[in-house]
Amino acid sequence: MTAWEGTGRAYAASYAELCAGTIESIVEELGAGRGRPALDVGAGIGELAARLSAHGWSATAAEPESSMRVVAGHRHPRLSLVDAALPGLPFADASFAAVTANFVLNHVDDPRRSAAELLRVAAPAGVVAASIWTRSPSWFWGEVVEESALPRATGGRLPPEKDFERTAEGFASMLRAAGWATVSVTEEERIWRASPEILWASVEGGVASAGGFYQLLDGSARLRFRAAFDTVSARYDDAGTIALEHVAAIAVQRRSSA
Repeated sequence: MTAWEGTGRAYAASYAELCAGTIESIVEELGAGRGRPALDVGAGIGELAARLSAHGWSATAAEPESSMRVVAGHRHPRLSLVDAALPGLPFADASFAAVTANFVLNHVDDPRRSAAELLRVAAPAGVVAASIWTRSPSWFWGEVVEESALPRATGGRLPPEKDFERTAEGFASMLRAAGWATVSVTEEERIWRASPEILWASVEGGVASAGGFYQLLDGSARLRFRAAFDTVSARYDDAGTIALEHVAAIAVQRRSSA
């Protein structure tokens, strides 16, 4: 799946804004913390965990990538940061009243096992919330690759027995198989307006699948990719930004009122 090593600063300057689009919805689902413990898994630069703290939760941010933790520490110096990742979290059963994973289960090697792990560390009367993309801005990068006439990257998808359909119902079905017996899933359609400069910085920084693809190209192929990027960016330019339509699915599992 997508490698994120060393991408903390580039992610913070680009796709962090996109991924923050679901934060308020997730925080609203969890409600007021009243000092209860919460865990954000795959916390990235700590934005969701920080919002949980602001809503009264005693939040812990679990993030395995060191460059993400460095950025999170600078942005949120009071945030509790832990080097931990799915599917083996170093916490006891039922440790947290709330557990979140914002755009994480679409990147793990074993989604069902990872979803079950989120449930394991949640208290019986707690709430678990997770999100994925059902339509991501990768459609833009697909057009860039097509324009460049470069070979598309191979691999990247999970084996069929591990993968799941990236739709709201496919997400819900996968989560039910992982033990989320009362899960509900809603979709949010949004537009992220990003400048070409921000998008290009994300690629040069190795962020997401497009950045990983670019890092593997040689010099001449990178020039072709850049020329294609400029062409596609001009095609969608709207007063200096590109409108990137995307749809997020947010799943919530409640065992009882939290």
